[in-house]
Amino acid sequence: MKAKDRVQWVYASRNNEELAQRYDQWASEYDIDLSEEFGWVGPQRAADTFSRYVSKDAKVLDAGVGTGLVGQCLADLGYRDLAGIDLSPGMLKEAGKKGIYRELRQMVLGEPLDFPTDAFDAVISVGVFTLGHAPAEALKEIIRITQPGGYIVFTLRPDVYENGGFREVQRSLEAGGRWERVEVGEPFQTLPTGEPEVYHQVWVYKVLAG
Repeated sequence: MKAKDRVQWVYASRNNEELAQRYDQWASEYDIDLSEEFGWVGPQRAADTFSRYVSKDAKVLDAGVGTGLVGQCLADLGYRDLAGIDLSPGMLKEAGKKGIYRELRQMVLGEPLDFPTDAFDAVISVGVFTLGHAPAEALKEIIRITQPGGYIVFTLRPDVYENGGFREVQRSLEAGGRWERVEVGEPFQTLPTGEPEVYHQVWVYKVLAG
């Protein structure tokens, strides 16, 4: 299966169980497909933005860790206290091989997360809030586990923001005093050589109340 076909195959998953199974099957070739075939720049763009707000000694959660490409970018920038979660055991296994996470656990965004309230100083999530993946409602749990004053940085497609329920949830969380918007980056081609028609933005919020 070609890389582009594999991406569409994953996006066509009918539920989280099937999504996890397909990511398990993709895990060993994921880095090559995304980095070499698609030229995925989302992890680096998000990590660079993250580093402008979050100190290097912060306790960080990589939510939807995949194979650890985001964590690798953060580690290269000097972050050391990294934890990660993902719904796919196969992806977590690949992330573990990078040797940069102190903890990796299987969890599903959109369900209750098995972390205490205010467990992290910051959360980053790249390529996770997209079609057929983590829902907008998952942002509420991410806020809960982030300390007040901490930052949440994530990528989001503009069309998914407008039509996938994110605009309503994000604004509701602002209106409710849960977080405040700090930055919204300009749209950029996140997969320039594989899916040049796909754009993402990097969003940054500061948590006000967990």
